[in-house]
Amino acid sequence: MKLADLPAGSKKAVEINGKCVLVCNVNSKLFAISNICSHNEKPLERGRLGNGWIACPTHGARFDLATGAALNLPAKLPVATFEVRTTDEWIEVLV
Repeated sequence: MKLADLPAGSKKAVEINGKCVLVCNVNSKLFAISNICSHNEKPLERGRLGNGWIACPTHGARFDLATGAALNLPAKLPVATFEVRTTDEWIEVLV
């Protein structure tokens, strides 16, 4: 997707090679994580973004955007993270 299509403070779910990925722009830094909560397998795309984390909209479990680590219960397991880069104003996620 174009970098301009993901302004600061926003997120967008995309499917890449059969994987549901959530791309987030937080504090002008890009992150890509699995869009599926490790606790209850619900999409994270409707969750609240914080300073370096996203909260699952179903039970409030938070995940670190850089590492995928579960930050609080009920989640115990991390979510997958993916490398992100920009090339010629395009966001590329390496899955």
